[in-house]
Amino acid sequence: MTKSVYISAAERQVSKSAIALGVLELFSSRVKRVGVFRPLVLSLEHDVVAEALLGQRATKQTLESALGVTYEQYAEDPEKAMDVVVAKYSELAAKCDAMVVVGSDYTDIESAQELDRNTKFAANLNSPVILVTKAGGHTPDEVARMAEAAVDAFETRHNTVIALIGTHADPSGREEVAERLKAIRDVPVAVVPYSAMLGAPTVGQQFEAAEAVFWRGNESLLKGEALHTIVGAMTLPNLLPYLQREATVILPADRLDLVPGLIMAHRSPEYGPLASIILTGGFEIPESVQKLFADANIDLPIGITKKDTFSTAAKLQGVHSFSTSSPRKIEAARNLFASYVDREQLLAAIDLPRTDLRTPTMFEHQLMQMARAQRRRIVLPEATDDRILKAADIVLTRGVADLILLGDAGRISSRASALGLNLSAAEVVSPNDPQLIERFAQEYAKLRAHKGVTVEQAREKLQDLSYFGTMMVHLGMADGMVSGAVNTTANTIRPSLEFIKTRPGVSVVSGSFLMCMSDRVLVYADCAVNPDPTPDQLADIAISSAETAETFGIEPRVAMLSYSTGTSGSGADVDKVREATELVRQRAPHLKVDGPMQFDAAVDHVVAAKKMPESEVAGRATVFIFPDLNTGNNTYKAVQRHSGAVAVGPLLQGLNKAVNDLSRGALVDDIVSTISLTAVQSQRL
Repeated sequence: MTKSVYISAAERQVSKSAIALGVLELFSSRVKRVGVFRPLVLSLEHDVVAEALLGQRATKQTLESALGVTYEQYAEDPEKAMDVVVAKYSELAAKCDAMVVVGSDYTDIESAQELDRNTKFAANLNSPVILVTKAGGHTPDEVARMAEAAVDAFETRHNTVIALIGTHADPSGREEVAERLKAIRDVPVAVVPYSAMLGAPTVGQQFEAAEAVFWRGNESLLKGEALHTIVGAMTLPNLLPYLQREATVILPADRLDLVPGLIMAHRSPEYGPLASIILTGGFEIPESVQKLFADANIDLPIGITKKDTFSTAAKLQGVHSFSTSSPRKIEAARNLFASYVDREQLLAAIDLPRTDLRTPTMFEHQLMQMARAQRRRIVLPEATDDRILKAADIVLTRGVADLILLGDAGRISSRASALGLNLSAAEVVSPNDPQLIERFAQEYAKLRAHKGVTVEQAREKLQDLSYFGTMMVHLGMADGMVSGAVNTTANTIRPSLEFIKTRPGVSVVSGSFLMCMSDRVLVYADCAVNPDPTPDQLADIAISSAETAETFGIEPRVAMLSYSTGTSGSGADVDKVREATELVRQRAPHLKVDGPMQFDAAVDHVVAAKKMPESEVAGRATVFIFPDLNTGNNTYKAVQRHSGAVAVGPLLQGLNKAVNDLSRGALVDDIVSTISLTAVQSQRL
């Protein structure tokens, strides 16, 4: 029987969809096919909650299959509507391993009536319930009373409530709320702190509510969130301390003298970014000011409304949005769920068994959890590249790692503001800092003294940001580095080889790819660094690749690949692989390794049974060691393109510290994945 869970709210605006997203991704880390269902919606053509959940890679279903009936249909004939809901749900559930059912939204409906409807739907769908209640704005006793009343309502209809989750909590009161909720029922309890991001409206929604007309700035930033609202009526020196990042500032239109200062604040690393400015009162903008701003480079959206300041502020306070209505909100929701909900405890309550499958989606979720478990500091030297800045924004929002950006703080802040990013949580380090340059130069000269390197030559080397960033890793100022979006692979690796060096017993740095197939994750190496490794180097590559597999939860079964299997062939290339296999057995006797073998013998049980029937590796290899770079690089790309596998990497192996290279054509998602991999790799190192 398909496992399911019904996620219901006890009142309005509890960020229920954020919890649903977390549960969806939790299920996706265990099973292959997860369905999303909304029994009661406003429209069968559009539903922002379902659309956000269906937009995740874990789901592959149509919007039509995710929606039950409308409020109108339910009001006309509740029994018929319930039959339709059950039929649609059953049809979808039959195709899925697990189901996430998201209750209705308390939109213009009396709360007690809406709760009753959710109890009926949960009972008819036979789904255990996760109850989400708002912890913010209530005392702990009030939260408990509301939650207990909702639990009683579900249990009256013979539903089982398996977890209680409080949201929007004051961080200082989380533990007290949790204690009150635990006293209600013996079920898993989680209390998630308030996040301004989850309920934040877009700037465009604020402009619409205030009846503001766009005047100046970057119009695309109207899609960005406004986390706060501030009324500015004092002089600039007095206003600046009250500014909050990503806030909309409401100004009377006769205080245009504040606008230039706010534009500067928006671009500054100290106060920015802001979300927008709304000028109130309907005052006409003087021609002199119009001319001043006409050619100015302004990316902060500025709107003008005829409403007065008080009315505008009141309107904006009432504007809210769904907690999964944008990519940034989704990332924030993921981070909150991962940080404050005990995943294993919740899975045990739902009783969702783990499968042997490991899809790309499962691996992504597991990777993020591994990275979050022990956050590491990763330095990014190429902060002039927009892809790096966008990836940094995602990583920080997900809580995957702490980041150090190399560059000028003002320029990075200004560019981030223009892109609609908030990188205020990142540390920005200037590569022109004279104290750091001197410290790094002295260290580099000492490390390379045997090559005759002087301090002056070291200072010149450090103008290359790959050297600067690698030195931060070497000195423990960062746990790892990701570079290569702009620089070449050689430029990224060279500093590491010069002074981070390979680990004891490892003779060569190599590059592996984590190949996320439809049902499992494999390791391919070397696909990035060594053109024609010797038998000794090939053995080191195999051992390093097995360690990489273990780091990411893959049981290493190492296949040493060649054009011949077992003892059937001969020749220099086969002999190299045969010798390397024996060296691996000597150096790492605990490893399951076999070779030489052909690729089909490594992956196919039938072929393996004929060619290597006694092998522990043949037919079920998880680590594939290619005899040379030509074979490895072409094979991983062929498998990636023809099988639809997701290739994550390259991951540099054999170094004392975690330093990884990007393709210069890397997409933002690729950069995010590499940062996550580097964070996990540095935990092990």
